[in-house]
Amino acid sequence: MLGLSLSLLLGAYRILAVKLHSVNLNPVVLEFQSVELSCIIKSTETPNPRIEWKKIRNEETSYVYFTDKIMGALENRAILLDRASLKILNTSRTDTAIYRCEVAASQDEKTIDEIKIHLTVQVKPVIPQCTVPKAVPVGKSAILHCRENEGFPDPTYRWYWNGEPLPEDSRTNPKYVNSSFTVDPKTGTLVFGAVAKGDTGVYYCIATNEAGSAKCEGQTMEVYDLNIAAIVGGVIVVLLILALITLAMCCAYRKGYLSNNKPNSKNYKTSSKPDSVNYLRTDDEFYVSKVFRISIAADHYRLTEKHTKGHIDITVDWKTVVMIEDCDH
Repeated sequence: MLGLSLSLLLGAYRILAVKLHSVNLNPVVLEFQSVELSCIIKSTETPNPRIEWKKIRNEETSYVYFTDKIMGALENRAILLDRASLKILNTSRTDTAIYRCEVAASQDEKTIDEIKIHLTVQVKPVIPQCTVPKAVPVGKSAILHCRENEGFPDPTYRWYWNGEPLPEDSRTNPKYVNSSFTVDPKTGTLVFGAVAKGDTGVYYCIATNEAGSAKCEGQTMEVYDLNIAAIVGGVIVVLLILALITLAMCCAYRKGYLSNNKPNSKNYKTSSKPDSVNYLRTDDEFYVSKVFRISIAADHYRLTEKHTKGHIDITVDWKTVVMIEDCDH
C-alpha cells in the first residue's frame, strides 16, 4: 500500500514538470539540404506551452522562433513541426551554430525546460588553388602549394604525381627511394628537399572533407641538369667583354678623347701675325722663318710648317699638341 502511494506521488511530480527530449543533439547535414532539429515535449500539464528557439553563433544570441513565427536568417527557410521541433528546409553554411529550444509551461510545477542542439552544416570544397614550379634544376629544393578556403570542416589534401597518390613521406615507400619529399595533408604543401630527374611529371592535388572533394588541374614540373660548361663559358665571355671595354676606355683616355682638359680662352693668345711667325734663336732656341698653317681637329690644334727638319712635336702651356710637319716628305 505504501509503495503504491509513493509511485502515485512520483508520477504526479513527473506530470507536473515540463520535460524536453531530442532524438539527435548533434545533427550533421550537407549544405542546401534540409534538416530537423528535434525538440520533443515529453511531458507537461500546460495545454499550450510557449515555445521559443534561439540561435547562438560566435557568442551572439538571436531569435529564430518567437511569438509563433519564424524570424531572422531562417525566415522563409524553416517551419515549426508538431511538439516544438524545428525544420530548416534549405541549409546554409552560416546555419552552423548551437540552437536552444525553450518551452515555458505556466501550469507545471517546473515551468521551464530547455535543450541545446549543435548543428553542423558541411560544405564541399571548391577547386583548390595549386602552385607548381615549371622547371627546377637537379639538386635544388622545390615547394608545391595546394589550398582552398570554402570547405567545412577544413579539408585534407593529397598530392598526385602522374596520376599516382604520393605518400606523406617518400622514405615510407620503396618506390620513391630516389626522391626526397614530404606532404603536409593539413596545409597542402609538398616539399622536395632536393629534386631528381625522376621527379619530372604532372602534379595535381585533391582537397577532401566529409561533404566531398575537389581537384585542381594537373601541372607539369620539369627537372633539368645544370650545364656547368655553358655557365663557365658564359662567365668567361662576360669577363672578356668587360676587359675589352676597359682597354678601349684606357686607349681613348690616353689619346685625349675622354680628357676634360680643354684650352682656356683666357690663357690663350692669338698671334699678332697669324699668317707668319718669325723667331730669333737664342741659346735655348733655334731660328725658324717660315709660314705656318693652323687647322683645328677635335680638342687639339695642328700647326703645319714646311720645314726641312722633319716632324717636331711642341706642347704649349694649355697642353695642346702642335705638329710641325715637313710637307716635302
